[in-house]
Amino acid sequence: MADRYLRFTGTAPGRFLTRRLGLPRPAPLHRWSPERPSLDGPLLRLTVAAPCPGLAGVLNRTGPPVRTEHREGDGTAGTGHRGTAPYAAVVVDATGVDGPDALHEVHAALHPVVRSVATGGRIVVLGTAPGPADHHRAAAQQALEGFVRSLGKEIGKGCTVNLLRLDPGAEGTAALGAAAAAAESTLRFLLSPKSAYVSGQPITVRADVVGADGADGPEGPQPAGAGGPTDGASDGAAATDWTRPLAGTTALVTGCARGIGESVAETLARDGARVVCLDIPSAEGELAALAERLGGTALPLDITAPEAADRIAAAVPGGLDILVHNAGITRDRRLANMAADRWDQVIDVNLGSVLRVTDRLLKAGAVRRGTGRIIATASIAGIAGNAGQTNYAASKAGIIGFTRSLAPRAAAEYGVTVNAVAPGFIETKMTAAVPLLIREAGRRMNSLAQGGLPVDVAETTAWLAQPASGGVNGQTVRVCGQSLLGA
Repeated sequence: MADRYLRFTGTAPGRFLTRRLGLPRPAPLHRWSPERPSLDGPLLRLTVAAPCPGLAGVLNRTGPPVRTEHREGDGTAGTGHRGTAPYAAVVVDATGVDGPDALHEVHAALHPVVRSVATGGRIVVLGTAPGPADHHRAAAQQALEGFVRSLGKEIGKGCTVNLLRLDPGAEGTAALGAAAAAAESTLRFLLSPKSAYVSGQPITVRADVVGADGADGPEGPQPAGAGGPTDGASDGAAATDWTRPLAGTTALVTGCARGIGESVAETLARDGARVVCLDIPSAEGELAALAERLGGTALPLDITAPEAADRIAAAVPGGLDILVHNAGITRDRRLANMAADRWDQVIDVNLGSVLRVTDRLLKAGAVRRGTGRIIATASIAGIAGNAGQTNYAASKAGIIGFTRSLAPRAAAEYGVTVNAVAPGFIETKMTAAVPLLIREAGRRMNSLAQGGLPVDVAETTAWLAQPASGGVNGQTVRVCGQSLLGA
């Protein structure tokens, strides 16, 4: 559904009224398209304290021209000043921050720069995962999360701000460099138009990735670049076709006849995957049309059926690389008015089927070791709750628990990663039916002051599905424009 307010604020009268009345002024977001596949402008890399080994090489491969110094007037071209073009992105390497004094340097680095970030630009702060070994360092690194969340809420202009934590798993610069190499797919995502609706999020990348041969952990395969030149292109990076990172993979998406699931299937196919499209038998017509358009296969199936996992395994005799649990329903009522069948239906479709199908496919070896990626759809409702949706919120919170618990064991036992996406207010036919005032509140109650699109969820899913994203495991990534709910 069209966001008329967003369009109005882009007009001269709209800009005048929103300024005078103090109303939200959302900026149109730059999303990926074949015509504009990357951000426009240079990338500024700033370093606080000690530099992260290997980061320079990774950033040099992401596309935008990299600068390492900000001078007065830089980033101000087009604003009445003679300077360079505004920064498409700023990356702050804060992996060396180890105490309160170093936090001063974070302020010193970004304070003169923040006004020079382009509309729709990106700020990514790199830190390390807080650990028990050094409480001073842990406090300073945790402080970065509060900093990032706050900056995301104040920067405006359609910009996003995210925290990327590197978890080297061991002491030393070599381990930190390995974590930086494992983070390349994540940095490419966060520094691209594909992450337009992801903001205020902490994302952790481990050095001990789930690799191409399926091993995991410190004794498994080292990430591409570990042990090699810290700033050069790694073999793994060189071998990845970043325009089609899913080429040669097989994906199955549940609930994909329409809405978010349809967009996920389209995006995975765009990135090179062969997609098996699954939805209920009553949606077979839409499902078949989608599969034909994508060159995939339609699988009309009730995901709650006892034989669902066996049917899926039979449909992909060569195995699955990507399993996307997107099927979901709502049966809204306040608890006092909710019949047991409405509760049971939502729990079974949204959570029970995910548990059953995942367990059986893993045990059957139907999800390929090494490249296997399981991505489940949670919801902001599972984080913040929602009146009238106790059943739905419970099911989606359950998905978050499923992800957190299964991820380390799935990596160790099956060579498979497990992650979740948690959409906020997404413009779909379902949200278009919401009463106007509630719909407008849902749209504006986030840092970007607008609703997301199904493709925003799809792009996040596609990033998590990449073979190169094996260092991301057990994460629930919110695709909500930094919603004020549950923040």
